[in-house]
Amino acid sequence: MTRTLFTNARLFDGHSADFPAGMQVLVEGERVSAVSTTAIDAPDARVIDCAGRTLMPGLIDAHIHAFFSNVSFQKVEQFGEAYRTAHAVRMLGHALRCGFTTVRDIGGGNWSLYQAMADGLFAGPRFLYAGKVLSMTGGHGDMRPLSERPRYEGVCACGSGPNFNALCVIADGVDEVLKAVREELRQGAHCIKIMGSGGVASPTDPIWMNQYREDEIRAIVNECAERRSYVAAHCHPASAVRRCVEFGVRCIEHGTLMDADTAAFVAERGAYVIPTLIIIEQLVEQGRAMGFPPESQAKVESIWGQAIEGLRHMKAAGVKVGFGTDLLGNLYSRQCREFTLRSEVFTPLEILRQATSVNAEMMQLEGQIGCVAPGAFADLIVVDGDPLADISLLAADGAKLAAVMRNGELVSSSSP
Repeated sequence: MTRTLFTNARLFDGHSADFPAGMQVLVEGERVSAVSTTAIDAPDARVIDCAGRTLMPGLIDAHIHAFFSNVSFQKVEQFGEAYRTAHAVRMLGHALRCGFTTVRDIGGGNWSLYQAMADGLFAGPRFLYAGKVLSMTGGHGDMRPLSERPRYEGVCACGSGPNFNALCVIADGVDEVLKAVREELRQGAHCIKIMGSGGVASPTDPIWMNQYREDEIRAIVNECAERRSYVAAHCHPASAVRRCVEFGVRCIEHGTLMDADTAAFVAERGAYVIPTLIIIEQLVEQGRAMGFPPESQAKVESIWGQAIEGLRHMKAAGVKVGFGTDLLGNLYSRQCREFTLRSEVFTPLEILRQATSVNAEMMQLEGQIGCVAPGAFADLIVVDGDPLADISLLAADGAKLAAVMRNGELVSSSSP
């Protein structure tokens, strides 16, 4: 069994505001086995002297789409599965180099991509996936243009069953959504995501539109509970956020147009929100040049001015806020800028928790990832400096990381 001993480290454990110095952490195999203020006797271990740097849990990005290889969904479909997979390999490798040792693919990721990483075909973060997102007809996951004629039969040869694309499955009514949920869970989905409101990338639904009926959402929530899983919901407007949380959804993706009353309701119910500022900013700045469809460009520009205000409402209400990015196509390289954008509202300690322990708790993996503690997976990074004082150290695309360890394996290190 491989053993690695980190010495002389300032330690952020994923929770505490205290950053004790002179800490030692022993890794045995894929797990942390000991955390100590005094010397650990491990004569056969590889020693990494942190030299006063910060040792902390690997970062967690709870909102990615590994297969979304272009800002235009039509091109994502046209370029095919091989192209999408090549993009995913590039994107996930970049995330790992930036210190993201876990990602949650919240739309499109699948068992095949997970297994390729598990078998060592390429290096990437710990990979959790929701499978295909569930969308109602005409909802955010229905990417057919307005001009396309309706399809009253499914795509399978027997003429029944839901339509689907690379990222979503279209399912209407309790029976269809239950079958879709069971199918995704059968294929190893860690959770289920639904489209709870209108969105930016879809061509025909307005942002303000609430999606799925109460009976459909509650049926999905109950089915996931039976599998000890949970439901995440794409929601921009406050009305969609409130009804989804009321119906049992655990995690809201985006929550961009959050108001104070809704934030208080979300906090009271103990639900989580994963804001994704960076994708909105980047599409506003670069969408037109990158070929983002005009109807989608207009929608993203309409919500950008309210995104920061939504964060302020979440902070004031004490909402459990996680960390996500939602980047599409070549914008994946801007992943770390999310730290900078959040610093306008949150303190460095709050952001560190969002990207570690809060995300782990939301994903039902508390004590396994997002922390430095005996028994946790050895997903660790060594930061060249103090991110509690300077969050920009994590916004440097990995340049300020002296070491990255994923599942006990040292992925990169500048230490001897």
